[in-house]
Amino acid sequence: MPMDKQSALQMIADISNANGAPGFEDEVVRVLRTHAQGLGELREDTLRNFYIHRRGNRGGRPVVQLDAHTDEVAFMVQAVKPDGTLRIIPLGGWVTSNIPAHKVWVRNALGQYIPGITASKPPHFLSEAERRSLPEMSALSVDVGAVSARDAVENFHIRIGEPIVPDVTFRYDEAHGLMEGKSFDCRLGCAAMLATLRELEGEDLQVDVVGACAAQEEVGTRGAVVTARTVRPDVAIIFEGCPADDTCVEPYMVQTAIKRGPMLRHIDARMITHPRFQRLALDTAARHGIPVQEAVRSGGSTNGASIHLSGQGVPCIVVGIPVRYAHTHYGLSAWSDFENAVRLACAILRELDGETIRGF
Repeated sequence: MPMDKQSALQMIADISNANGAPGFEDEVVRVLRTHAQGLGELREDTLRNFYIHRRGNRGGRPVVQLDAHTDEVAFMVQAVKPDGTLRIIPLGGWVTSNIPAHKVWVRNALGQYIPGITASKPPHFLSEAERRSLPEMSALSVDVGAVSARDAVENFHIRIGEPIVPDVTFRYDEAHGLMEGKSFDCRLGCAAMLATLRELEGEDLQVDVVGACAAQEEVGTRGAVVTARTVRPDVAIIFEGCPADDTCVEPYMVQTAIKRGPMLRHIDARMITHPRFQRLALDTAARHGIPVQEAVRSGGSTNGASIHLSGQGVPCIVVGIPVRYAHTHYGLSAWSDFENAVRLACAILRELDGETIRGF
């Protein structure tokens, strides 16, 4: 059935706002489970990978895995300092200069997320050398307002090993078609997966489809190792919230701009995209008038890194929704790019059959 924009935006907001540091994706999975009702058989594994076996799967047909990841770049409490502030370690790839002076949620021993602020030495106390260099991770902290280690532990219920996530609320700018929020890498991908399955409800495809929302992508595509073993796909479509480059590279190198359609990468640091599957995706987009971008990336990676090396090898493509300022507290993305990512995935799934897949 056609995608309802307001319902989709509410789904994106719910998924984006959920707290889900790598290894602590439980809240995200609860939200996904709510929005996936009616799409098929739902289940989880011990890593908190979440699976959707599409209603209408018959067995005995090629299996297409739809992938996205549920975690977000975050932090973990490493120690409580004598002054009551928290020493932290990163979960995922951060640039340290982007960390200070932002609001965060810190999970405590009671399971509550309490507010905190990422902190660094005030400029009044910096040496000239410190002013000219990026801060070391060890020089950053989170302040929940405690005045001593005892206060932090006894009154704020802080304990080590707990996750810390950005405190950002999703917002949509209708006039300009822009979405702003946290964890768009890869909650936009999770939402696109659900929207694709919703769009295809009741259609008779020539393949079986299993959605797999994987945990712990930001710390080495770990969840996808398990999802690929579990689903055992013949081919896979990886949804990703990919870093936009339209504000940071020379104009001729822009390959991942917002409002120009989803990005299909030919290569990144850990996967050469399957050329024949990639060509089918690009040709399908052209036939259906779906705007897409092509990219050649020397860095970065996706769950495709693990999935394409599973079994006897799995042809993969990446459908990336451009996100400005990925791996910071805030992301900025275009509704039209999300919408066209779903259109493209649906068009590809309608075309795939056994003969086409064997041709890969």
